[in-house]
Parts: sequence; C-alpha cells; structure tokens
Amino acid sequence: MSTFKKNWLVPAAMSLVVLAGCSNNNGGNNTSPSANSEASPSSSAPVEQSAADKAFTAGKYDPPVEISTILMPKTYSKGETKENNVHTRFMEEKLGIKLSKDTWFPAGSDQYKQQLQLALTSGEKLPDFIMVPTDAVLTDQLIDSGEFMPIDELFDKYANQTWKDHAAKHPELWYPFTKDGKKWNLPILEYTDNDDTLLWLREDWMEKLNLEAPKTIADLENIMDKFKNENPDGLAAKDVYPLAVSLKSNTNTWMGGLDWLFGAFGTIEEQWNKDESGNLEYGSVNPGAKQALAKLQEWMQKGYIHPDAALWDEGKSAEIWTKGNAGVLPGANWVPDWPAPDLLKNVKGAKYKAYPVPAGPDGKIGTKWQNSGVNSSFMINKNAEHPEAIILYYNYLLDNLANPAVGSEYEYGFAKGYDWDIVDGEPTSDESKIKEFNNDFQFITGPARIPDLYMKSLVKLAEGNQPETPYEKQLFEFRKPENWYAAKVVMSQIDIRKQNYFTGAATPTMISKWNLLRQSELETFNKIIYNKLPIDAFDTFISSWKANGGDQITQEVNDWFKSVSQTQS
Repeated sequence: MSTFKKNWLVPAAMSLVVLAGCSNNNGGNNTSPSANSEASPSSSAPVEQSAADKAFTAGKYDPPVEISTILMPKTYSKGETKENNVHTRFMEEKLGIKLSKDTWFPAGSDQYKQQLQLALTSGEKLPDFIMVPTDAVLTDQLIDSGEFMPIDELFDKYANQTWKDHAAKHPELWYPFTKDGKKWNLPILEYTDNDDTLLWLREDWMEKLNLEAPKTIADLENIMDKFKNENPDGLAAKDVYPLAVSLKSNTNTWMGGLDWLFGAFGTIEEQWNKDESGNLEYGSVNPGAKQALAKLQEWMQKGYIHPDAALWDEGKSAEIWTKGNAGVLPGANWVPDWPAPDLLKNVKGAKYKAYPVPAGPDGKIGTKWQNSGVNSSFMINKNAEHPEAIILYYNYLLDNLANPAVGSEYEYGFAKGYDWDIVDGEPTSDESKIKEFNNDFQFITGPARIPDLYMKSLVKLAEGNQPETPYEKQLFEFRKPENWYAAKVVMSQIDIRKQNYFTGAATPTMISKWNLLRQSELETFNKIIYNKLPIDAFDTFISSWKANGGDQITQEVNDWFKSVSQTQS
C-alpha cells in the first residue's frame, strides 16, 4: 500500500512481460542452456565464448538483439510512445536490447491472462518470457503445458550475487515454482517484512491516560477498556469501539487483521503452519484458534469490536480508527502513509504510534509473515533463442538501480528530466518543480528491489543515524519518522512470525471441497464471535472439517510440501 515518489523506490505495479525470440546475428548460434556453455577446446583451437557469455562479459549484446514483451499501460510524457521512450532507449544503449514490433500492450492484467490462455489452448506460438503473477494455479498450468524450460541452469550460471544470495537464504521461495524436481520460474524480488503486523495505538489517548505499552493480551484489554469507558476525547462509551478489525472474509490479512491475536494462542489462522513435528497443519483448526475465538466473543460482548465488523473489508475497518472512534488498528509499518493522514485530518490533536504485538496468557506470541520476498516470476519458452536475456536485464536493475551508488548516473533517480532534474543548480525529485514530471517507467520486471534493504534502512534512520546513500536519503525525505520507528518495532519481533508454508496450486481435494470448508469456517467463527453459537461449537466444526475433506487435504498438502522441500535440501 505504501508509495515512494522515486520510481526505483515505489512498490511495483506489476509489469507484465513476454520476450520473443529473434535472430541473434551470430551465425544462428543457439544459446539455450545446453548450448550456452563454452565450446569444447581442442588441442589447437582456443575456447570461444557463446553469444550469451559474451553479452554477460560485456554487460550488453553487441550487436543488439530484438525482444518482444508484454507491457501493461504506462504514462508517457515529452511526446514519447510505448514503442519509443526513455526506457526503450535505456535498454538499447545500456544492454543492447531492442523492442520488436511484436510487443504486446494489453489494456490490463485480465486481458493479458485471457490472451495467454487463448495462446495456450490454440497452439499459438508463445513469447520467450512470460510474467506470472503470484498465482499457483496459473503457474501449475503453465508448467504442465510443456511449453517452458526449467531455469535451474540459467539461474545458477547467470543470476547475480544479490539474486542468488536471497534465494539461498530463503529456499522456500522456490516452492511454488518447483515440480518434478526442477525449478520453472525466475523469482522477481520484493521487499521483505513490509506487511508484518503491529498495533497502531492512539498515542494521545495513551498519554492522557498514563498507559504503558501493552506487553500481554491482558494489558491490551485494560487499554481498550479505558479507551472505551474513560475516553480522553470525551466520547461516550457507546460511540467507542476500541479495536478496528475486519471480519468479512479474511482475518489473516493486511489491515484490521487478527493474526496477532491467534498468534497469542499459538497458531496463525487461515494459513498452513509447521507443527512441532515439522508437518503442516491448517492454523484455523489448531486448538489455539478456539481460545482466540473465545477472546473475540468476549471482546464483542464488551463492545471492544464494532458489531458491523463482519460487513467490513480491510479498508473499511480502518475508517473507524481514522474517524476517531477506535484506538487500536492492526496494520503494517506503512500506516503513516495510509490511512493515518486521514486520522490527523479528522481528529484535531490526534497522535499515533506503533507497538509490538502482545503475548498471550502462556507467553505465546506470533504474527503472519510475508513470504520470501517475491512478488511475481518469469517463465521461459523452451524454444527461446536468448533465454538468458531477462537475467541480463534484471541483473542490471538489481546492480544499478535497486541501491544506486553515490556519484552514479542513477544517484537521484532513473532519468534526468523525468523523475529528477537540476533546478536552481540543485538536484531535486520534487514533482512540483519538474516540468512534465514522470516516474511511471516501462520496466520489464517492475522496479528492482533488494529484499532486506527497505527495513534495514528504516531501522538505521529510527536509531538516529544520518542517511548516507541515495536510497537512504530518499527514505529520509519521503518516509515519516513514525514509519521509521514502526520498522524498528517490526524487526524487534523478527523471530515471532509464522510462515504460510503451502504456496502450491490447489490439491485435488481442495479443488472439490475447499470452498465449502472455508465457507463453514467463516460462518462458524463469526457466529461464535457474535455469540450466536457457544464456544464449544468450535469442536463440532473441527470434527466436520476433518470428515468432509480436511484430513485428506492435510495429507495432500504435506505430500506436496515434502516433494518441494526435499528438492531444495
């Protein structure tokens, strides 16, 4: 949800790409994985590099190669077009890569998926590189189509160290892309820890009531009781519902979520966690979920949760906090960007602050975790003439734009006169000062990100250190101190997070029964929370869940997990 003004810092609007093969102007030398290795030396002939190896040695193709891509709609300025713009010139000048006239420019992601599905079913020749959103079903379909090559050899040979180091540190990132003992997708990196849950409290209320940080659920209950019944703004108890949450469809979510409460009782709902034996279990059927539901039922009866919460999605759940009628909002580190400005606008004198999530009665503590720092992936056509081209491109972005060096051509942004310029003798990225400002660049993979750089840099600022690198200076300028501090809170609880280990396509029994199981879960949990069912209805739900496909799904999920995790070990 957060945004930066500089394009190499903003969260990616996922660019969709497909690179089509073309003549490489090198005598028809095929550079598939089997042909990319150096020629076998003879007693008299020197070793000759392949065209691909030459490109990586030089950092660009010479002569240039043409590629075709699928690119989503962008904003163009200075009379530029989708075929000729600052990014297409960058590609040719820096990398020796040109866009061919076969490039697709779909109107949106839905159109792209439809076009891709049609190409698969009709037998139409597919492009070289297919961008795959985080969609396990689509990934599985593409792998099974037989039209794409494994990427193991290409990644091992050509990926840069940043890419390789992150993959080695997080082998689970390969799980969605692994089948038959092979890796099929190149992961495109995202900032890690950016969606981890913490609690945003009305700090002006905390100060006026002389309250300390909640270390336990009991502490938090005391705070919510005082927010409601001794409200510092003079609000009547009937107008205050201290905890802003969403109960509409997913409670393990990005705003107004309840993963932290379930975590206080030893589980994370709506995801697949590891049990003590290392097997996967569905968190909503763990006994700890019953304790969390009992607590929610109690809080609903006490008026800590608004009775309309079951109708609210994530965005709606935040409104009661921004309007001044709630004092606790579960959310991520970027809440100061949104929706906190609305709180400051709506409530005079309001202040807010991030707090760690509290522990349960037995000392348990936990939140969900954003998996592995991946936001999309690429698959490569088995007939691609230049399968390594996307790696050459992405390596350059990671090496040069993700964390630009002082004095580099990208120190202030991607392109002078677009997302930065010299005004009154000084470099600036202030949109109001730059004529025809534009930072909506046509990056094939989206802006490059080093996964742990964002949070590390914010923590550095929170600890009072001066920004030194161009990246840190941008964060210092465009991120609020409340955001810096929130990042420090998140990283202080780095070991409490629980990962969702099931990232594959739906298992056979999931396909036929999961929707009904999820509907039963949502209805039962909400009826318990609203006291329309006793807490022991949870036990009946568990028995039904197991008998109506849950046990079989659990077995299938564990079979999948063993198959992909053993491949990475």
